[in-house]
Amino acid sequence: MRLYCGIDLHSNNSYVVVLDEQDRVVYQHRLGNDLRQILEELVPFSEQLTGIAVESTFNWYWLVDGLMEAGYRVHLANPGAMQQYEGLKFADDRSDARWLAHMLRVGLLPEGYIYPRDQRALRDLLRKRGRLVQQRTANLLSLQNLLHRNTGQRLGGQALMALDLAELEQPLLDNVGLSMMSTKRVIECVAGEVKQLEQEVLRQLKPDPLLRLLKTVAGVGNILAPTIRLETGEIDRFPSAGNYVSYCRTVGSQRLSNGKSKGKGNKKNGNSYLAWAYVEAAHFAIRSYRPVRRFYERKKARTHRVVALKTVAHKLARASYYVMRDQVPFRIDLAFG
Repeated sequence: MRLYCGIDLHSNNSYVVVLDEQDRVVYQHRLGNDLRQILEELVPFSEQLTGIAVESTFNWYWLVDGLMEAGYRVHLANPGAMQQYEGLKFADDRSDARWLAHMLRVGLLPEGYIYPRDQRALRDLLRKRGRLVQQRTANLLSLQNLLHRNTGQRLGGQALMALDLAELEQPLLDNVGLSMMSTKRVIECVAGEVKQLEQEVLRQLKPDPLLRLLKTVAGVGNILAPTIRLETGEIDRFPSAGNYVSYCRTVGSQRLSNGKSKGKGNKKNGNSYLAWAYVEAAHFAIRSYRPVRRFYERKKARTHRVVALKTVAHKLARASYYVMRDQVPFRIDLAFG
């Protein structure tokens, strides 16, 4: 007899349900987030378990990795693409876990990608670098506002960091000056950490041949290439370029019925880091490559500036798909000819 397991994962506990082939509950229990306890509870069903569906939450790493190491076939459920019957009057963790097991049994479970464990930490390291850059930018803007508010000077980032705050007028050497100096020290500290993380990511990715090929794409450099490589993962998981650009959020969202628009939705389905990377690459490509700039200007003349920018990002994402799939350099004449 085949059994199917669903685990509704939370921050401090998990609800586990096991169903048989007739959707009858064989086991159900709320367990603490202790891998050893969960594995012990699943031992009586291990030989009959066809698979385990785990809800994709912020903390799924430890559970999915532990179950896979124990020999179970794990499916990472995509909660954004899975909905229960809306007519239910009552739903709780038990019903959610049971629904996961049911969807797995009938073969309709929408699954997310289980990123390879050996590369996941490196990808998260690059994501941490991105968050530190955001913090550096926020502090830089704060420092810029403090200076502008109190002196009337408006300096750019490099000039601001080169400014000797000790030479400012006496009124700024008290509380305002202290605030500015502390902010500048934070910026310098964060900038050092950002550089260290960048160097480590590039050192580990240097042997990857796809990194060199991605750098041939217009607008893609030493930061965007690792971001695209690590956030994409295995390119073979995307059946076509259309699937990939959709995952990169570079396509529009529209729902049609009988040739009429019935609204838009799911614009945020996909990878936000890839969406950012290709928009950044589009900005750089428009400034640095004449064919891209000509394409952008023609598109902008017929539509909105943002639409034109997203169109360039779409083309770069599509070209990157073929660069990674076929392992060939980027050709600007094919993408923007």
